[in-house]
This record gives sequence, C-alpha cells and structure tokens, in this order.
Amino acid sequence: MLDANVKKQLDTYLQNIVTPIEISVSADSSPKAVELNDLASEIASLSSKIELKQENRKRTPSMAIAPAGETPRVSFAGIPMGHEFTSLVLALLQAGGHPSKVDPELQEQIRSIQGEFHFETYISLSCQNCPDVVQALNLMAKLNPNITHEMIDGALFQEEVDERQIMAVPAVYLNGEHFGQGRMDLEEIVAKIDTGAEARKAEELNEREPYDVLVLGGGPAGAAAAIYAARKGIRTGLVAERFGGQVMDTVGIENFISVPYTEGPKLSAGLEQHVKEYGVDIITGQRAAQLKRDQLIGLELENGATLASKSVILATGARWRELGVPGEAEYRNKGVAYCPHCDGPFFKGKHVAVIGGGNSGIEAAIDLAGIVKHVTVLEFADTLRADDVLVRKARSMANIDIITNAQTTEVLGDGSKVNGLQYTDRVSGESKQVDLAGVFVQIGLVPNTEFLKDSGLEMNRMGEIVIDSRGATSIPGVFAAGDATTVPYKQIVISMGAGATAALGAFDHLIRTSVSDEPAESVTGSASEPLSMAS
Repeated sequence: MLDANVKKQLDTYLQNIVTPIEISVSADSSPKAVELNDLASEIASLSSKIELKQENRKRTPSMAIAPAGETPRVSFAGIPMGHEFTSLVLALLQAGGHPSKVDPELQEQIRSIQGEFHFETYISLSCQNCPDVVQALNLMAKLNPNITHEMIDGALFQEEVDERQIMAVPAVYLNGEHFGQGRMDLEEIVAKIDTGAEARKAEELNEREPYDVLVLGGGPAGAAAAIYAARKGIRTGLVAERFGGQVMDTVGIENFISVPYTEGPKLSAGLEQHVKEYGVDIITGQRAAQLKRDQLIGLELENGATLASKSVILATGARWRELGVPGEAEYRNKGVAYCPHCDGPFFKGKHVAVIGGGNSGIEAAIDLAGIVKHVTVLEFADTLRADDVLVRKARSMANIDIITNAQTTEVLGDGSKVNGLQYTDRVSGESKQVDLAGVFVQIGLVPNTEFLKDSGLEMNRMGEIVIDSRGATSIPGVFAAGDATTVPYKQIVISMGAGATAALGAFDHLIRTSVSDEPAESVTGSASEPLSMAS
C-alpha cells in the first residue's frame, strides 16, 4: 500500500506520538475496504503506540482515530491518500498528543465553543483545497469534545453525493445541513459557529498600535512586501483572508525560478512560514472595507475594526472572472465550476465545457480530458491565446474539441444541475447548444479592488490600481503590488518582485516624509473621511 520511502517518512513522524491511540476500521470484503484495511495495518505496524480495531460504522469503508479508550471524533470515510494523506498523518499525531502549531489563543477559543457540532466534509482526493478544510475541522474535533468530523471521499460514496447534489468540493455539512462550500480556513470556520467572535476580534484589533507599514494581502506580492519591510526593522503588519491567494488554486508550478516543480498549497505554506520568521504582526481571516486618511492611513475592516499605519501596501490580488451570463450564478457548484483540479473528478465519464482559450483554459481542458468523456473548449476570439505547446497538446487529444469565435450566452440546467450551454457563433450569428454536465470557467482574473472605488485612488477601467516604477499609487503613503495593479504580466515571480519593490518604495517614503507617531483621533473614529486625491 505504502512504498518504502513513504513508510520511512511516516515512521519518522509517528515517533512524535506521545500517548497510545486507536484506529477503528469499518470494512467489508469490497476491494476498497481491503485496501483501507491494509493501509491501517501498515500504519499500526510502525508504532507500538497504535492499536488496530475492527468495528461497524455508518459508512464503510471508513476509519476512525482517537486517543486510546476515547470515543472517536475524527474519521475518514474512504481511503485518505492523495492530498488527504497529510490530513491522516496530522490526525494520528494530534490523537497521540503531539501539539498543534495553531495559535494558542485560537485553540482556547475552540475549546470554549458551546453546542453540538457534527461536521461532514465531502472531498475528492485530487482537490488541493480540501485538506485545509479537513485538517481545520479535525483539529476542532480534537480540541472540543462537542465537535465531530468525518471526511468523505465523494468518489466512494456516490449515492450520497447524488442525493445531496454535490458537484463541487470541499462541501461541508453541519448537523445534516449545508454549512459551506470551497476553501475555508480554521479562523473562518470558528467565526461562523462562535457567536460574538467577530465583535471580540474587532475590539482587540482596534487596540493595536499604529504600524509603519501595513500590508493588505497574503499572496506572493503581500508576503514579499511584508518580508522586505520587516527586514528594514520597522513595525510591519499583514492583513489577509488567508495566505496564498490565487496560488492556492494552482496545482503544478514549473516556472518558479530555481524550483523545477512545486504546488500552490506548498508554496503558500512556505510564504506564510517565511513571513512568520520576521516577526510580522499577522492578522488573518479579515477583509478590507475601506481606506481612510487623516494624519495616518486607516484600513477599516468588514468586522468594524480600523487599523492605522504610516504607509499601506495594497496586494489584494485577483479572483476568477465570471461569465456574467444567465444560469451561471444559479448553477454555481451545481455544474458551474472554476477549479478543474478540485471538481473534475465529479464529472468522470461525462461531457464538459471549458470557457476560455488562454493558458488556464487549455491546461484545464488537458487535465479534464484524462477524467471526463469529452471536453469542448469555447474561445471568444478567433484564435487561442494559450502557449503553442499547450495548444498542440490539446489538439492531439481525441476527446477535446476546440471552438473559436464562440460567445457563451447562457448556462442551461434542469433546475438542480447543469445540462447544457448556449453560445453564439460570432461569424455566422447562429445560436447553438451543447449538451453537457459541467462548465469550467477559465476566462482570466478580476482584481480585488472593489473596496477602493470611493477612495480616490487612481485605477484603470478594469479596476487595476495604477502604480509607478516604485509601486507608488496616486495617494502619498499608499503603495500597491501584484495582480491587483497595472503590472502587465500576472505571474508569481513578478508579483514577488513587485511586493519587494513596493516595500522598498514605502520605506523610502517613510524616511523622506515627516509623519506624526501618534494616530489621529479620526482614524479610528466614525469621523474619518474616505481617502481623496488631496494631500
């Protein structure tokens, strides 16, 4: 089941188990159940502190993990390999008493949550976003006896997937009701179930001292900016919903110089760890609402808190662009998807479409062609925009059709899921229909700058922040970097360089200007005015 190298690494990890644990396996004679039994047996053979038991559970095959003598609160329905193998290893270590690296205050908050919470998370083993959710909920179940969590491999429990009409992962259910879809981090989940958490967090943030540089965004640009600022020895803060940004949606990265191959989640974890090494004040799980300015710049958050700083670096990145046609919103996560790696397995043996002929669209088509029955690529322009090597690969695959001059006009469905798509032939003007089960939208990015629309900050018609060669914006003290700006190429390595440039630009601004060390009263009060072009 496990190759020699994996067993050797696992054996090293399991040395960290402090107290005995039990693995309870629910299995029958099916091939997958036998496979799970073999996996559990191999794991148990690596540590004298692991006992293997057999028991009947609601779902078979499944395995539950718990400290010896305790009722299990963490379980895996299916075989937790692929991206979920790390989730399994962490569950074993945590059950065995190995401490979590999560912030102690957040752990204590989880322990104090009152109520009964029974979570179920449907995943696909190829989904790179799913482990974050699974690991967050597993930790919550470990810390709080009122919380349970089960990971469910949708491919093995197809009847449940069909009954709940799950077409995108991760899909989280709480006490039998739909709780959330897509990426969620630990802080986000805790905030949703801990009544009053947002108000307490806002009160605590309002008490923070002003920063010299405050970075907004945790992607490559934001991380680089925070590191370069902190290395100058100035007080640096970073605010983000989560680390990684769009990088978290990227599976294979092969053009990051000096690193022949890595994956988005791995790179994101590295960014976070590197930032933490410099003593940056990191604030995650927060969204920006508005920029304000008096003597200092104020960043108002959606939870009502306001942070003050002498300079700000905007590195808010971008998100997938939507089609904006009828049916797209109605059938989102019901056949309309934006992550082929996450949701592709749910369309095995079916016909899907990819909208977009750029690199992301053609890469998605190639990946999906190995899973689904047929892929139709629809491109608005008369030629594909993807790199030639990708186009040649796609055209060589028998189950990929490419249609250019195709304007998608509507996503069709039966009320519960997608069953087709309409497009207009831009040459003939004829309206055509394609019968299919899924639509993967890959038409580029939209900058995350809506909260700046009344700030007076100069932006172009696409909502990108206009910057100069130093990362400076039209407002003194406000800098920007990465995919949210007018930088012409949206690449990880370019965003990192832009983040470093913006940090150096902000530092230069600080040493050349005289700014009061005391925050203006109106920065954190209701009287603060939105930023304007005046300085």
